[in-house]
Amino acid sequence: MSSRHASTAIPIHPPIAARWSPRAFRDEAVSSDDLTGLLEAARWAPSCFGAEPWRFVVGIRGRGDGHAAIADCLVPANRVWAERAPVLMITVARSNFEHNDKPNAWAHHDVGLAMGQVGIEAEVRGLAMHQMGGFDPAAAILRLGILEGYVPVAAVAIGYLADASVLAPELAERESAPRQRKPLSEIAFEGRFGESYGA
Repeated sequence: MSSRHASTAIPIHPPIAARWSPRAFRDEAVSSDDLTGLLEAARWAPSCFGAEPWRFVVGIRGRGDGHAAIADCLVPANRVWAERAPVLMITVARSNFEHNDKPNAWAHHDVGLAMGQVGIEAEVRGLAMHQMGGFDPAAAILRLGILEGYVPVAAVAIGYLADASVLAPELAERESAPRQRKPLSEIAFEGRFGESYGA
């Protein structure tokens, strides 16, 4: 398996440069310590008012029906590869603040922050993670018993990276395609929107 390190403008922290979202997972269990470590990384993320709006429904293959239930919520194009991962998860946001029951406009942002930390922790622990928007939120609510006031945000596959040969040819080709990002000049502005940041 070749390196997928990002080609960055200047050096950045190695686990960030190394992190990517594969589709090829080995059929190998994730240890309880490693999985708990990922959830701990999420738990210590920053959040608006310290509200910690994130919730995680975890499905572990071989432990109850959670893994299969989450797999059932994935769109077919994702399920075909993601259900091979030993851990599937649905991230969830609490819609309102607990302290005043007012809408939390930053809840999804904060779930994303938590998952950013999970991605780095996974990389450090030798794990791979792929987040997906391609799932049925209504099915997740029903199948996983998600309470009113909580919104499913994303589906996640977690496990150990496998060789792309475990995938169908069209997916294997995407797995090895060059990683690309917009240049900083298109995403970072200085002083006014649209005026490129000058390093």
